[in-house]
Amino acid sequence: MIETLTALLTAHVFADYVFQSKRTAENKHEFAQLAYHGAVVLALAVLFTGSISAPIFILAALHITTDAIKARTKTTITSHLTDQLAHLVTLTAVAGLAPTLWADGLWSAAPVWVSHFLLLLSGAIYVTRAGGFAIGILMAPYGSEFSKDSLPGGGQMIGLLERGLIYILILSGNPIGIGFLVAAKSVLRFEATRDGDEITNRRRSEYVIIGTLASFGWAILVTLAIHVILLQLPPLGFLPGAP
Repeated sequence: MIETLTALLTAHVFADYVFQSKRTAENKHEFAQLAYHGAVVLALAVLFTGSISAPIFILAALHITTDAIKARTKTTITSHLTDQLAHLVTLTAVAGLAPTLWADGLWSAAPVWVSHFLLLLSGAIYVTRAGGFAIGILMAPYGSEFSKDSLPGGGQMIGLLERGLIYILILSGNPIGIGFLVAAKSVLRFEATRDGDEITNRRRSEYVIIGTLASFGWAILVTLAIHVILLQLPPLGFLPGAP
């Protein structure tokens, strides 16, 4: 089952965060855009599982149904997280009901490391890119005036890098490095919160703290989840201490 779950998770991440355009994401209330996204979800699920079967079609149908519901609700951090949770629950349920999708598919004879690679890759995308969308939605109500003097896209790049570093630090067994990352960012952000009157400084500080804690929290939680799944996969066999 765990290999099937890994393949379906990879398909979901690529469908929503690699091959989904901004136009599609913002216009899923239109049938054409929703159908197109559903076709992408179906194709990627077939590709990564190596299987064409009823559970794959059911998964795609459930995916676009969830998206259709979300498209008719106001985009907030709650609705966004609920949407993602629904997708994750759905693909987990499909993997539980059809655990042999991977074993019976074209990639059944693939080396063990393939599943490890897919999980690490999809995890990296979910931590960095998906996290960027979630943090962006969370911070939207607070306005963007505090980042108007930053480099174009500078805040987004910092977020991607910090979440990526946290992902690497935790999976490499060096979570203590996150403390140094927090300290370094605090020092670099100190000057940015000094310019202006007291009220502006306080608001800017709160804006930075909320964004930073949310970004770090997302990265840590998602990475820990990936780590748990990784431990369930068959061992690679060539690592020190591996059976």
